[in-house]
Amino acid sequence: MKYARQTQEQLDRLDISLNKLYMLVKRGEQSEALRFMKEGELKECFDDLQSIIKLSSTGTLGARGTSQTGTL
Repeated sequence: MKYARQTQEQLDRLDISLNKLYMLVKRGEQSEALRFMKEGELKECFDDLQSIIKLSSTGTLGARGTSQTGTL
């Protein structure tokens, strides 16, 4: 559940950032739009989403390399 919630929150942030990018381009502010993509909020959104996806695909091993099965 936590993964789905975190992923959805990041997708929502990405959607907002893409809308901001659209508005920058629409106003003709291409240099600001490029900076927004390379260094700004849009890059941060992609990086955060990529981190969530990477962490979810590393497996279910804990810090000591043991499976987190809980009480058996």
